[in-house]
Amino acid sequence: MAKSNEPVTIKKYANRRLYNTGTSTYVTLEDLAQMVKNGEDFVVYDAKSSDDITHSVLTQIIFEQEGKGQNLLPINFLRQIIRFYGDSMQMLVPRYLDMTIENFSKEQNSLRENFTKTLGIGGIGGFGILDEHVRRNMEMFDRTFKMFLPGGRAEETAAAPAASPQPDDFDELRRQVADMQKRLDKLGDGGKKE
Repeated sequence: MAKSNEPVTIKKYANRRLYNTGTSTYVTLEDLAQMVKNGEDFVVYDAKSSDDITHSVLTQIIFEQEGKGQNLLPINFLRQIIRFYGDSMQMLVPRYLDMTIENFSKEQNSLRENFTKTLGIGGIGGFGILDEHVRRNMEMFDRTFKMFLPGGRAEETAAAPAASPQPDDFDELRRQVADMQKRLDKLGDGGKKE
């Protein structure tokens, strides 16, 4: 079957069944998760109302994966996300997370190769170098999120706290992302600590 540029249409029926119109078969959330992993784009519509429910279905896939003990999202991260719902900075969070995960995705193959070369291993879980790197990145994310909280401020920025983002806040975000990229690059160059 030739790949189309159009996303596959999935219909969700009242009985909670998902129907792939591209293959004319019923699918499960596991099947949709595999489609995501394979880079196949799809949209999910409610069969009755025709509403686009892709977001809620993708969220459900994440919920199911987390429920199986595959905890990818740290508790502190989840709490921070919940705090942003209804906050004036809520609209910035998706774009920031999108940019961050996109940069991480672009670098993941390089990171894997460098870990394999440097440490002579196939996987990267549970190693001190990675754990320290993840800890520093999580601290940086935490400071960034706090910068957007009302009355909060980033510990490393000299910008005064403000209720709405100032141009300096965006510059600080860009600087922190660039700093994270440099750290990833250094980590890939033999795991040398700063």
